[in-house]
Amino acid sequence: MVYSTLSMKNLLSIETLSKEEITELLDLGHRLKALRGKLQEQPLAGQSWGLIFSKSSTRTRVSFEVGIGELGGRALFLSTRDMQLGRGEPIKDTARVLGRMLHGAVIRTYAQQDVEDFSTYSGIPTINALTDSEHPCQILADLLTLEEIYGRGAWKDMKIAFLGDVDNNMGRSWMWAAKRLGFTLALAGPQQALPSEEILARLDAPNVICTTDAEEAVRGAMLINTDTWISMGQEDQKGSKEKAFFPYQVNRELLSAAATGHSVFHCLPAYRGYEITEDVLEAHSSVIFREAENRLHAQKAVLSILSRA
Repeated sequence: MVYSTLSMKNLLSIETLSKEEITELLDLGHRLKALRGKLQEQPLAGQSWGLIFSKSSTRTRVSFEVGIGELGGRALFLSTRDMQLGRGEPIKDTARVLGRMLHGAVIRTYAQQDVEDFSTYSGIPTINALTDSEHPCQILADLLTLEEIYGRGAWKDMKIAFLGDVDNNMGRSWMWAAKRLGFTLALAGPQQALPSEEILARLDAPNVICTTDAEEAVRGAMLINTDTWISMGQEDQKGSKEKAFFPYQVNRELLSAAATGHSVFHCLPAYRGYEITEDVLEAHSSVIFREAENRLHAQKAVLSILSRA
């Protein structure tokens, strides 16, 4: 039997996970990846899972649809534009309807509260596939990739850097991962893009360092992370953000301060010439696209555990 004894009802954030839950999810992800195409168990057999998306997607939609299918379930893609949610129906009403028809839900939306409310009112396993507050599935895939490159648990003695718009869903999820797992996380961006004092106080993690100095953050880091500067819904800020963020571009000169044998991660989509240069992205493309692939395996681990909830 390949499955963990871990018991979870939802995946709403990295913040709500324990160290033990994260490490067990990673272990299961590794096993499921190794057994892809050979697995006999079908934990989602007879189950229908809804993919409720109000934000566009490539990797998230494909990885969840494929993963649900490979685990024996059926995926139903539900765009909010085609649902009553798009006409103003409260999330709690939609949740109470779908909770009587579906076995689980994967939600990609703007407000974290919507995912939490859906979970509460639907009563079915709910996965946060991205909100403005957190992106837990991507962080699990990133940690899975890190362990493939450097070994199981290698993060514990590692410095990880995240550059650019660090007060976004990826930055916050990385902060909670650092809190739970204990690695050093250096966040670098313009002052207005650093985490608020309120978030840092709630985090209460001395191993999370915030700076406006990109080189300081990268110095000695084994993993350098970045993300688009313009998240969905922020297109009107493009001009002002680009000017402020260019000093945090991941380029060859900046990487000269990183540790020997470092890797560069990007959760994609990437905008070459902005948050990362073309030459750096291509030099690290095998790792970056392995990250994308590992969304499938990390999410299959989550799905297989939640199928028992």
